[in-house]
Amino acid sequence: MISDREAFQATEKCLLHDEQPSKRLRVLADEVWPHVRLFENLLKQQKTEQSPVHHPEGSVWEHTLLVVDEAAKIKQFSADARAFMWAALLHDIGKPAATRVRKGRITAYDHDKIGAKMACEFLLAMTDDTEFAQKTAMLVRYHMQILYVNKRLSFQDISGMKQKTDLAEIALLGYCDRLGRRGADSDSVRGEILSFLQRCDPNGKTELPL
Repeated sequence: MISDREAFQATEKCLLHDEQPSKRLRVLADEVWPHVRLFENLLKQQKTEQSPVHHPEGSVWEHTLLVVDEAAKIKQFSADARAFMWAALLHDIGKPAATRVRKGRITAYDHDKIGAKMACEFLLAMTDDTEFAQKTAMLVRYHMQILYVNKRLSFQDISGMKQKTDLAEIALLGYCDRLGRRGADSDSVRGEILSFLQRCDPNGKTELPL
């Protein structure tokens, strides 16, 4: 039997070193994670459906794999590749708990807030590096702000986001999150991210290092 720590280390190695992490993540999810309690919330993503309008790729798990592969392509632009890659894997960890069917629509309200807590607890179970765990958790917490800010929704929290995390890292993660959908258009996604950056910091940089 593999230990939680060994499973964690195998997953981290995959995230940080594989060009296409989804290939090995599928194997880990099939052969390793079911035997360690630590990963139970990630495995729940396999059976968590999403709105086919916004996520034609299918389950939360399929979306997450696409996001992680996109993140692996650009992790060199992140100020902290370890936190960035774990955030890509954990960004929707709160969806299984938050997902409901309301009036025929699949929703996952507050999965960002729920997921931040779950991500932090997950990482602190395996590491004493509280700064790393908190940094990753805050990326999870604010990954939906691109939608909220661009649509001027009441959930937007620009000041809190800028205080608790790095705007550039949120932009990178958001770029991967939006490309991690079947049929996503990179030019359209880039426009969304640039609009988000402009709204959050009108006098700052409004470009992606991609």
